[in-house]
Amino acid sequence: MKLLHVRDHTGDGPPLVLLHGAGRSLADWDTAAAALAAGHRVLAVDLPGHGRSPDVSPWAIPTVVRHIADTLDAHGVPEAVVVGHSLGGLVAVEYARAHEGKARAAVNLDGFWWGRPGEYPGAERVGELLRASAGAVASPGYIEEQVVHAARYGIPSDRAEAAARAAVRAIPGGGWQILPERTAALEMYGELDRLGALGVTAWLDGVKCPLLLVQAGRPQPSSPAMEWFDDLSARFAQGLSAELAELSRSQPTITVTQIDAAHPMVLEAPEAVAALISDFVRGLPG
Repeated sequence: MKLLHVRDHTGDGPPLVLLHGAGRSLADWDTAAAALAAGHRVLAVDLPGHGRSPDVSPWAIPTVVRHIADTLDAHGVPEAVVVGHSLGGLVAVEYARAHEGKARAAVNLDGFWWGRPGEYPGAERVGELLRASAGAVASPGYIEEQVVHAARYGIPSDRAEAAARAAVRAIPGGGWQILPERTAALEMYGELDRLGALGVTAWLDGVKCPLLLVQAGRPQPSSPAMEWFDDLSARFAQGLSAELAELSRSQPTITVTQIDAAHPMVLEAPEAVAALISDFVRGLPG
């Protein structure tokens, strides 16, 4: 058994388990978790190879889900609503699929990969860029660069700095190891490709518990020489929105909404994210 690193935000009420995105850590959830703890028992978890959690080999979704289940059992949380952002959103759905008796519901905050192969031309370039930088060693100025990048979303500098520091490991003599390290990161992106190749509708087939699927309502800020990504993101957002709307009409267990934030919504709009989650949990049966 391999237990993952957990931050217990305590609180009373229906248990919530919070999962972060790729290359991030449970620190992303700190502000939202503080708001959620007013009405919930809240645990945030570092995914394998991230933050302060141990590595797994290979980095595979079924293994990750099993370690989450073991960790929750060890903390006395037999049943919970599992909430995830980005990569964590995909993992939350897979946890709900594998543990029907333990997942009361799942919330996926903008955790959608880039469609079926060939569905959105240009998506393969995203995968290439992610793999090129996977598990890299960053310069001593990396944290400051992340704070500047976060400011483009309106994320306060103190929140951005704390989250950036928690997602990397300091290297003696300067510099930062971006987590997960390269082998695990490449395996992780392979898993995302595997799930994304199904397409959202086929991927969600067979998940029986209530699902809340949340799409970012605002695009990423534009970057110089990245116009191709702006175009890809717009096409993907439009196609995903239509597919999610059809799912919500055909599947009574699926609720779909958007939030007035870009993809890093947990850091950008933590209070709005917390309110959305709380409203969804209050409406669950039982």
